[in-house]
Amino acid sequence: MRLTHILAAAVMGLFLAGCTTEEVVDSVDVDLKKVTSKTGYELSGKIVQKMQAMSMAKTSPIMLRIFKEEGALEVWKANTANRFEKLREYKICAWSGKLGPKVKEGDRQAPEGYYPLAPGQLNPNSSYYLAINTGFPNQFDRANGRFGTNLMIHGACSSSGCYSMTDEQMQEIFALARDAFKGGQSTIQLQALPFRMTAENMARHRNSPHYDFWKNLKEGYDQFEITKRPPEFAICDRKYVFNKSVAGKMNPTGQCPALSTPPSMEMALANYNKKYDADYEKALKKLDGLVWYEPSEAERKAVVAKQRAGRELAYAPTGTSLDAGKLMKVADLEKQEAHRAELEEAKKAIEIQTAALEHSTRNGKSVPIPQENPLPRPVAQIASASPAPGQAGFWGNLFKKPAPITATDPAAGPLLGEPQTASADTTGQSQTASQTASVKTSRDITAGVPVHVETRKVTVKPGQQGAEPKAVTQAAPADQTTGAQASGEMQIPQAVAEQQPEGKKKPFWKLW
Repeated sequence: MRLTHILAAAVMGLFLAGCTTEEVVDSVDVDLKKVTSKTGYELSGKIVQKMQAMSMAKTSPIMLRIFKEEGALEVWKANTANRFEKLREYKICAWSGKLGPKVKEGDRQAPEGYYPLAPGQLNPNSSYYLAINTGFPNQFDRANGRFGTNLMIHGACSSSGCYSMTDEQMQEIFALARDAFKGGQSTIQLQALPFRMTAENMARHRNSPHYDFWKNLKEGYDQFEITKRPPEFAICDRKYVFNKSVAGKMNPTGQCPALSTPPSMEMALANYNKKYDADYEKALKKLDGLVWYEPSEAERKAVVAKQRAGRELAYAPTGTSLDAGKLMKVADLEKQEAHRAELEEAKKAIEIQTAALEHSTRNGKSVPIPQENPLPRPVAQIASASPAPGQAGFWGNLFKKPAPITATDPAAGPLLGEPQTASADTTGQSQTASQTASVKTSRDITAGVPVHVETRKVTVKPGQQGAEPKAVTQAAPADQTTGAQASGEMQIPQAVAEQQPEGKKKPFWKLW
């Protein structure tokens, strides 16, 4: 069996650490600038000469075979002996999702299985240059509850569940299919397979949840490798059956009727499977303790990210799983898969929260307005004490005419500037009014630093009302003057004690 890819680079001295495919050597001789009709395009002289060298008629039947993991699309064409040979192999530009079948709409999976393509499935008016509808879902897909629409092979190198080629490749594939239909082929068989189904590859993917499904696809793969003719297939019991003689009616979801394999095919399969089983056992020994890490679509894209440079945004090659995947120890893979699961859960949580927010805001048209706090708001207080009721504070008193001072202590004597009235018990007696002026300042409002409080004692003799004080002495702070006030000395602001006599205005420059 001839392979077009090489498995190399042993892992830990046992098996390959990664697999790469040979660069596809088939170049496409298509110049789109010279294509005047996409449906009428004629194949280049180079490919026609190759057909002639391989004993193929231009209009002989073809078969398409896809390998996801290797990222390859092959065109097989019948020769004059009615055996198919590989005419072309193209590198698939983009396929989305991971290995495994398409299950439902929107899962980004490209289909896997056997699909007959009729002339009506060729679409010359595709938005992706040209397209061929795969026919998904077929009877097998529907029997297994799989569904989806518009799964194509098309151009533009951009995939969301399809197999996407370059426009040049698609032009040549479309022309090959058109000529085969012109030659009388009723349907072209498409084999969409996860990988080349060799013993090594099957052993490498033995832990996949799709392994039983792939074993079923492998039956058709094996028979094509033996006969080099597209196998005839049908569906019963939700499985593919290939090249079987049927005694009864086939029901995709019902039990299979009596089936038999032609003796020649049965003998060929026995010899083929004998060699396969021996190769599979050898592969298992080499893979002991190792499992294959299947890369995500994003990981595949990262490998070929440089290919997008200078191209349109729609151009999105995905690379191959062989280049992005690797063999790992079982324990290491379990840890990596657990980490990936955590990331997926976090991503889903964010999506749920985002959806809830969008729903609550009605796409931004009705954003909830925060309600006012029902609790009373605290009033911001200045660090210094506020003036007592009736006091204007330092700045208020500065520009305010002093109000008359009324003594509340009978022993305090007459106030400054107030005429004296002799009473019966005070006539002829020498009276001295001892008054104490105090200057009190609160905290510096700007800096919040306490300021010392001064108390000045002013002695005023009778008949010297309004005169400048004769003696000023510094006393204790305001909070320690209780005894002075009790002894008959009245505390008054210094600014009041130093006021000018009536009729004489204080110059402006002495304001301070």
